[in-house]
Amino acid sequence: MATKVREVERRFAGAETMEGAGVKLRRMFGNSEVPLLDPFLLLDNFGSTNPADYVAGFPWHPHRGLETVTYMMSGRTEHEDSLGNKGVIDSGDVQWMSAGSGIMHQEMPRRTEGLLSGFQLWVNLPRGRKMETPAYRGVTASEIPSLKEEDGRVVNVIAGEYHTVEGPVRHIPVDPLYVDVRLPPNALFEQDVKRGHTAFAQVVEGSGTFDPVGVPAIDEDHKRLYTSQMPPSNEGTTGKGETILYGDGDRVKIGSGPKGLRFLLVSGKPLHEPVAWYGPIVMNTREEITQAFSELRRGDFIKSKKVIQEV
Repeated sequence: MATKVREVERRFAGAETMEGAGVKLRRMFGNSEVPLLDPFLLLDNFGSTNPADYVAGFPWHPHRGLETVTYMMSGRTEHEDSLGNKGVIDSGDVQWMSAGSGIMHQEMPRRTEGLLSGFQLWVNLPRGRKMETPAYRGVTASEIPSLKEEDGRVVNVIAGEYHTVEGPVRHIPVDPLYVDVRLPPNALFEQDVKRGHTAFAQVVEGSGTFDPVGVPAIDEDHKRLYTSQMPPSNEGTTGKGETILYGDGDRVKIGSGPKGLRFLLVSGKPLHEPVAWYGPIVMNTREEITQAFSELRRGDFIKSKKVIQEV
């Protein structure tokens, strides 16, 4: 079968909203986009240079039936949960938490000089894994492979593989790819993505072309774009803050603009299961949602208080 390069299917600009105790953030996609991004449920970009926009944080709240992935780009966030985990998610760190049958946690951004910024992704759990014992993975920046190439590009591999380098987050039900890519001006990035898996890119900084129709010709010896063939401004380009959802295929090709480009590339195996979602609880049926909130009221929502070691 010939290799098929993925084309852009949808683009999302996101919308400003407020969550937690009063944290201003941009929701890139969420409940209204289900099931377009299956198995991914939600992506929030939080951050500001004004501490008043985030210091109220996300006080104690429950989760069940999903995984939350917090990636700090800059600044620090304190974390604590009902498993007994407690610590700080620092710049470049990742917290990959599986809520399973139920967990209580809080995430409280610390006051930062300059910009505090991060992303939180919600990943659905399959029906047979939703009521498993919760688990917590705390991955420091030093544990995340960072590939620096001759042209100046940097690729941090959080989950999945890039150029045979495997990220530290493994054994996740949806078999994810999660890479943070920084490209110099007018450069080309290519990445194999498993056919049938959902894939999206989140622009962090700069602009570029994300569709093979818009990616210009390259110098194969140096893997750099011909600057003269870059599309005119706003024609086929995607800028800071946008989310790009791909159609199916085997590979993505992304070209950076004249000022460079930073983006997250994420993919995962879709579950093709019904989604019942209310607040921080994601199950398969409305009855399961009702049961979860009944347990919260009774005080028996947490099924295990055992402290689980980071895995």
